[in-house]
Amino acid sequence: MKNTHETTLITVWRVLVGLMVMVAIFVGVSINRILNTTTTTNTVSFSGEGKVLAKPDVAVIDFSIVTKAATSKAAQDANSEKSNKVTDFIKKQKIDDKDIKTISYNIYPQYSYPRGGVPTIKGYQVSQTIEVKVRDLGSVSSVLDGVVTAGANQVGGLVFKIDDPEKLKEQARELAIKDAKDKANSLKSQLGIRLGRIINFSEGVIGYPVPMPMYD
Repeated sequence: MKNTHETTLITVWRVLVGLMVMVAIFVGVSINRILNTTTTTNTVSFSGEGKVLAKPDVAVIDFSIVTKAATSKAAQDANSEKSNKVTDFIKKQKIDDKDIKTISYNIYPQYSYPRGGVPTIKGYQVSQTIEVKVRDLGSVSSVLDGVVTAGANQVGGLVFKIDDPEKLKEQARELAIKDAKDKANSLKSQLGIRLGRIINFSEGVIGYPVPMPMYD
């Protein structure tokens, strides 16, 4: 079972993150009409597309520590004990404090429902969810195994992403603008028109994962 689990994780790692920026540039076009020798200015829109692919450089894991006890204090104490063990393990993996954060902490009363009677509290459940950012992708599997061994009893998610997507956006934007300008210059040559100044600019960004087969 362990080998199957590790194979699944490795498959998930092997993805690329694609970033596409759509750019629309509106250029003033001046057309000389011979009939009346006047200049009529129209607006023409050119769209450009820029795509950038990059491998994810961080993994984000969120997991929960759930404990139950007869009293709220006992449930919280048990949860704190386990969370301290989990946190100690994570820090030993050379993960910085800034990459470890608690994203939720909840206390739930547990009720018993006797037939024909009034519900009564029989105990408490404490749930603490922690998010960890792992920058060494090669250690993701060992981190997952370690937090479960240390006391985490629910793993909520594993996401691979780009830690700083702004650099990719800038690269994609440059490609998209160049694409739009190339289209404008092509139309200029084909129709014999003169391009004026850029009067408007807009962009849209689309990020999406792209599976990429990799071989050992």
